[in-house]
Amino acid sequence: MLFREDLEKREFEILSPLAAKSAQSRGRAQDEEKCKIRTEFQRDRDRIIHSKSFRRLMHKTQVFLAPEGDHFRTRLTHTIEVSQIARTIARSLNLNEDLTEAIALGHDLGHTPFGHNGEDVLNMVHPGGFEHNVQSLRVVDVLESTATRTGMNLTAEVRDGILNHTGGGKPFTLEGQIVKISDRIAYINHDIDDALRSNVISMDDIPESSLKLFGYSHRERIDNMVTDVIANSTDRDEIFQSESFRDELNKLRSFMFSHVYKSSRVKREEDLAKVEVVIRSLYEYFLKNPDKLPEDLRLIAEKDGINEAVKDYVAGMTDRFALNIYTDLFLSLIHISEPTRPY
Repeated sequence: MLFREDLEKREFEILSPLAAKSAQSRGRAQDEEKCKIRTEFQRDRDRIIHSKSFRRLMHKTQVFLAPEGDHFRTRLTHTIEVSQIARTIARSLNLNEDLTEAIALGHDLGHTPFGHNGEDVLNMVHPGGFEHNVQSLRVVDVLESTATRTGMNLTAEVRDGILNHTGGGKPFTLEGQIVKISDRIAYINHDIDDALRSNVISMDDIPESSLKLFGYSHRERIDNMVTDVIANSTDRDEIFQSESFRDELNKLRSFMFSHVYKSSRVKREEDLAKVEVVIRSLYEYFLKNPDKLPEDLRLIAEKDGINEAVKDYVAGMTDRFALNIYTDLFLSLIHISEPTRPY
């Protein structure tokens, strides 16, 4: 039987000197007794997996709003694909796979209903704006609390990776940097796959230079991108892509924005308008009726302000829950008196 101390020792024996070691973690905001079996990073991963916020990802939009098919990605399947890609890179580079997995699984916990469209609306209506990576950190620091613990009380390494998985920030661990690149590799490739399946684009639409460099199949593109990261990051103190792959990936990303993410075939104007109406209406309703918030959110309102509590509530909703609450409040004669948690 292996105990935590054995696993920590094994990390020093097996992992790269550049890898983050759980025994050398910068620690947690709240001191707590360590697990006898799991390392600190394993414990973080498990807390994320068992959280309500993680479960709700299965009913949150990735790109396609209310898709009719069975095989389109959700925010949860995106998260799983990011984790798979990131773990493959981490293992090949002999870095800390447990830390990588924890960051990957937690990076999108703060995403809104209706994907980035919901995020855009909350960014407009909430004072100070809204960024899903900042909200993801708030989820693990504040919202996923227990009777004995504020938030998940994750390690500094996981918190930093979650916050800096997008935007201009750079994670201070190589494992966090892996997740940042893996997130982009995952969403560009699986969004291409979904767009092809739904006939929004065809293979002929994809830039030929991208196909020649990355490959003509979903499997080839991911494999070649992952291999490039590994080849250019081995024994280096930073995670890199080759210049040619980085530039071509940016080109492919621009193509996806113009042909998929902003395409009226994916998101019709009337659907986008509905998303704005739903998110804005819910935000304004609970702002005016704070007594209708769940009890835990009312406590947050007393501490952090009503705007913050309402933002937390709306951002945490699944697509289905947001639509149901909107229907009950504005399209039904029967009004709810005590909204339940957004499962």
